[in-house]
Amino acid sequence: MAGSEAAWQAAQAGVPVILHEMRPAKGTFAHRSGDFAEMVCSNSFRSDDSEQNAVGLLHWEMRAANGLILQAAEAHRLPAGGALAVDRDPFAAFVTAKLKTHPLVSVSYEEITELPTDGQWIIATGPLTSTALAHSIRAHTNAEALAFFDAIAPIVYAESVDMSVAWMQSRYDKGETLEEQTAYMNCPMDKAQYDAFIEALLAAEKTEFRPEEAASYFDGCLPIEVMAERGPQTLRFGPMKPVGLTNPHNPQKPYAVVQLRRDNKLGTLYNIVGFQTKMKYGAQLAVFKMIPGLENASFARLGGIHRNTFINSPTLLDDQMRLKSRPNIRFAGQITGVEGYVESAAMGLVAGRMAAAEMQGKILPAPPPDTAMGALITHITGGAEAKTFQPMNVNFGLFPPIDARGGRKGRKDRYKAYTDRAKDSFTQWLG
Repeated sequence: MAGSEAAWQAAQAGVPVILHEMRPAKGTFAHRSGDFAEMVCSNSFRSDDSEQNAVGLLHWEMRAANGLILQAAEAHRLPAGGALAVDRDPFAAFVTAKLKTHPLVSVSYEEITELPTDGQWIIATGPLTSTALAHSIRAHTNAEALAFFDAIAPIVYAESVDMSVAWMQSRYDKGETLEEQTAYMNCPMDKAQYDAFIEALLAAEKTEFRPEEAASYFDGCLPIEVMAERGPQTLRFGPMKPVGLTNPHNPQKPYAVVQLRRDNKLGTLYNIVGFQTKMKYGAQLAVFKMIPGLENASFARLGGIHRNTFINSPTLLDDQMRLKSRPNIRFAGQITGVEGYVESAAMGLVAGRMAAAEMQGKILPAPPPDTAMGALITHITGGAEAKTFQPMNVNFGLFPPIDARGGRKGRKDRYKAYTDRAKDSFTQWLG
């Protein structure tokens, strides 16, 4: 995501770009193709509400900046209520084609194993930086790369879901069209079914890691079994909350609901929302088939888990996203300690523009800290506490506070004030 966006932005600014990609010659645990911007976890860019949501505001900023990733998302958008979800394979093919046909972009299929010493570089190696390059980064920075685990949710064939039990409905009927309102399948559970599911989930065989692979989890992508370990009701107040939904098959309110979100344009694939897992494959089949409506489900992909490395950006990067000890190198994307597709791509967008400006003898200041992009950059280049630095999604807590004296005291009004201010500032920055 970040590398593709960085290459696009720099090339659009008139600077020739060489895009290095090690796939498909050298694959990773999660990727399946050699396409750029391949989505390996969820197919959702989360909320598209640019007035009440920080990630929706980030969408707005990327659209305003002619972002390639948002262009691709719009071209291959799927119904998802108020969220921006995409058909993942055509999405990646779109990004790949746009870059390969750009007159100022050339592609080199090779693995970069050492931090380069000459030339202007952007390292945007994502959540699965190769072992050799990660070792080079650690050796140069004299610091251990931090790490956490990312988990992947399973995908189900839609035709195998029992629709006499499940039903189609977006939570709170969000979405302007009927297609958008029915972008989710819902599988209800009563209390006995939920309790049995939690018991089986906790008892299931899990993937274990060697001591040298030890890492923490990112709270925004916790495996369901880790959430369940925090208390038997945790999932009912998380991905399995039963609110905003009405079961047409049964007037009694469900005790819990498992949601599946459309994963491709044809509507043949649905991913189980929030069901990232480290259960072994056999255990996943046994546990997930306990979900009403999924007793005979067929899985296009089971869940998985992988290690994700990122640098301690507050100590290593300057406000131009350059490595302080080697300023010809910028970092962008998830390796900088932002979390999420959109956040990663946004950091690529800024890094690409900054690098292009420097190549043209200019300095492009970072977006103001009261914008979504600026808030993220401020966070990773000095706003966060280095000793406790962890991956972060964009959120209004990263923004300078809003003065509530003008009468905006409720959350809705406060969020609208944040987004109005950000849009004004970002528009001025673009100018």
